[in-house]
Amino acid sequence: MRILLINPNTSVAMTERMVASASRSLAPDVELVALTAPHGMPYIASRAESVIAGAATLEMIATHQGGVDAVVIGAFGDPGLIAARELFDLPVTAMAEAAMLTACMLAQRFSIVTFSPTLTAWYEDAVALSGLQGRCAGIRVPDVPFASINDVQSELESQLVELCLRSIETDKADAVILAGAPLTGFAAKVAARVPVPLIDPLDAAIGQATLLARLQTIPARAGRFARPPAKPGTGLTRALGAWIEHRPM
Repeated sequence: MRILLINPNTSVAMTERMVASASRSLAPDVELVALTAPHGMPYIASRAESVIAGAATLEMIATHQGGVDAVVIGAFGDPGLIAARELFDLPVTAMAEAAMLTACMLAQRFSIVTFSPTLTAWYEDAVALSGLQGRCAGIRVPDVPFASINDVQSELESQLVELCLRSIETDKADAVILAGAPLTGFAAKVAARVPVPLIDPLDAAIGQATLLARLQTIPARAGRFARPPAKPGTGLTRALGAWIEHRPM
C-alpha cells in the first residue's frame, strides 16, 4: 500500500521529521510517498495561509495521485481537506479531523495543546468543522515565544507539558491532542509525564488513511462528495486543470 503524505508547508525539514516520526508506527506493508509544498509558507498559522496551502495541496494530489491508495494532509488545520474529498476518488485524511476522531474513541473530552497563539482561531474553526465543539475542553498555548520553528519542541517542552497537565486538571480533559506539524513526534517523547492519552495527529491521520484504503469503499458518485462536473479553468497547473476538466493529462 502506498500513502501520499502531503506537507502543505514549504519546510523540507518538517517533511523529513514527519516521515521519521511516522515510520515508528507504520504498518510493514505501507509505503509513504512524501511531498513538500512547492510554494506557500514555511509553516501555516492562519486562515489566509490555509487557503493558499489548500490550493497547493490540490495541485500536489492531482500531480501525484497515480499509484497511491490514500492521501494524508500533514497540517493540523486540514487545508484543502474538504475540497480534496470532493475532487478526488482516493480516501483523504488530515491531521486535525483524524486526531479529534481518535480522541473521541479514547476519551469523553479532549483538549488541544499547540505552540503559538496565532493558531488558535484557525484550530477553533477546525473543531467547529468537525462538529465536535461539545467534546473539546479547550485550546491551550504557551505564553512565551519560540525562536525557531524547527526547534519548537525542545524550546517549549516544559511549557507544553505543563499545559497538558493543566488541561487535565482545570479543563477536565480525558485526552490531549498535541497540535501542529512542528509537534509531530512530541507525544511519544513526553507520554510518560502526562497521565492521559496523548494523541499525535500525524499518526492518527496515517492510521485512518490506512484503514480507509483497506476498506476499499467505492468513490462517491452522488451526494456532497460526488466529483463536480467538468469545467474549464485558467492558469491552473497542468495536472489540476486536466483533472478538473475531466481530460487525460
